Amino acid sequence: MFHTIIIVGNVGRDPEMRYTPSGQAVTSFSVATSRNYKSQGQPVKETIWFRVTCWGRQAEVASNYVKKGQKVLVEGRLVADASGNPRTYTRSDGTIGTSFEITASNLQLLSSRAESEGGYNNNGYSQSNGSMGTAYAGSTDMGPGGNYDIDPDGEDIPF
Repeated sequence: MFHTIIIVGNVGRDPEMRYTPSGQAVTSFSVATSRNYKSQGQPVKETIWFRVTCWGRQAEVASNYVKKGQKVLVEGRLVADASGNPRTYTRSDGTIGTSFEITASNLQLLSSRAESEGGYNNNGYSQSNGSMGTAYAGSTDMGPGGNYDIDPDGEDIPF
């Protein structure tokens, strides 16, 4: 069986990169997705947070280019607990929380550099060039030991 998830949302915190004992790069960051709808005539805003993990060269690219507040597209697989459910944890106030985790296979930066620096207009378009910028952080095999060739043209800059 195969499953994949695609989310588009805003990065909630700057990525944190670390290395496994074998030297494999791993980067983690959070992404918030939201939707607006009406329930019984009242507007409701629903936000879901995802923890995203990138491996290998993709982890290095994410660490260098992904910043808090940027809009990103993440494609990957959901990581579940042993019973196949989202991971659960106990918050400091004693309530139970769930954590949706994604191991990324594809990461695209949807915000332009001007937008990530706060230079966008009310339409969501960059003031500098009038279009949404896209950076491609590549498609990879997921997890340790995979093929992480995310730059088939041999260029180091992902956009």
